[in-house]
Amino acid sequence: MTKIKLKTGDTVKVLAGENKGQQGVVKKVLREKNKAIVEGVNMVSKHQKPSASNPQGGIVEMEAPLHISNLTLLDKDGNPTKVGYRTEDGKKVRFAKTNKEVI
Repeated sequence: MTKIKLKTGDTVKVLAGENKGQQGVVKKVLREKNKAIVEGVNMVSKHQKPSASNPQGGIVEMEAPLHISNLTLLDKDGNPTKVGYRTEDGKKVRFAKTNKEVI
């Protein structure tokens, strides 16, 4: 299993597939499946039966997971970057390799 370097709250860009070029914020990372759910990207229609929480039922738009290999992290300037790790003050931190800033 590969190491996932994306975390919830990261801003990412889609590199491949139907949603190529779109940007969004990671809502959830599914580590066991190597996938991530990105806000506003890869929208699908889901049919829901009526329930107590949704008495009307109907068709709901929701985000579907994307494989992490199709995502890249964006630094503070909005440029695609790779993730590196280093220790600062005894703590392990992530940094953007493009501008060496802590993420």
